[in-house]
Amino acid sequence: MEDLYQWGLALIRTIQGAGNPVLTATMKGLTFLGSLYFYVLVIPLVYWCVDERKGFRLGLMMILSTALNTLLKVSFKQPRPFHLDPQVGMITEQGYGLPSGHAQMSLTMWGIVASWGRRLFFVFAVLISFLIGFSRLYLGVHFHTDLIAGWLIGGVVLALYALCAGPIETLLVRGGLRAQLITTAAAALLINALLPQEAALGSIALGMGGGYAFITRFAGFSARRGLEGMGPKRFLILAARCLTGFTGAALLYLGSRPLAPDHTSAFYRLFNFCRFALLQFWISGGAPWFFLRLGLAWKREHGGPGGV
Repeated sequence: MEDLYQWGLALIRTIQGAGNPVLTATMKGLTFLGSLYFYVLVIPLVYWCVDERKGFRLGLMMILSTALNTLLKVSFKQPRPFHLDPQVGMITEQGYGLPSGHAQMSLTMWGIVASWGRRLFFVFAVLISFLIGFSRLYLGVHFHTDLIAGWLIGGVVLALYALCAGPIETLLVRGGLRAQLITTAAAALLINALLPQEAALGSIALGMGGGYAFITRFAGFSARRGLEGMGPKRFLILAARCLTGFTGAALLYLGSRPLAPDHTSAFYRLFNFCRFALLQFWISGGAPWFFLRLGLAWKREHGGPGGV
């Protein structure tokens, strides 16, 4: 194993030797496109402005893929390149290296997006996933083996999504609200049990599932309904949705900070769990409800403006 690490370090040093400031800045930009921060910003935009069903699927896959990646990381406990040679680390990351979360998530998430469009989009998904993975190698935060493992796992997750997403969603719809809430709560509890250090994932799953069930069952929010033929006004409405949604999220996130108990308190983890669940409920349920109330969106059963 030591020989493989040394070969990987030599490969990274060779790649970095051909680097320059412009390339380094480009690689840092690419690595951001595969980060959780990027997905956390983009998924609400898809949910609010493109298609709430597709946004929900993306959010669900982000949670499941992140949980799987974290579980594998703590199981393999493989070091990152800069753990063995700090000089190759152009940036730093927390946790273990194998498998690469950026490689896995980029193939999964961009692959799902590509499935909504033409076949050419799959070429783009593969290309952007490769570039994001290469950026991790260039920046010295992953070995090539981490990337290969991440892409393989991402491919498996993407295949399972293609095979199972439709049937599972059909079963949940037939099961009604109770089945959706039970499934969401069970998933949140399972994530917390397997990954107690990643409690936010479980709370996000709970909030997202509850918010989606609320807004689709009781409010009838549709991201696309009523926007056809609006012209430039459409973009103003979508911009207003984003401003309303992100402002509310920021107020909840920042406003709850002063209420947090000390991190040594027994209630600290419970507070964070409720905090992130509420934040995600706002994104998937509260914000769309406000869109309807403010006349920025319309009910699914109506083709144009309508009351709530």
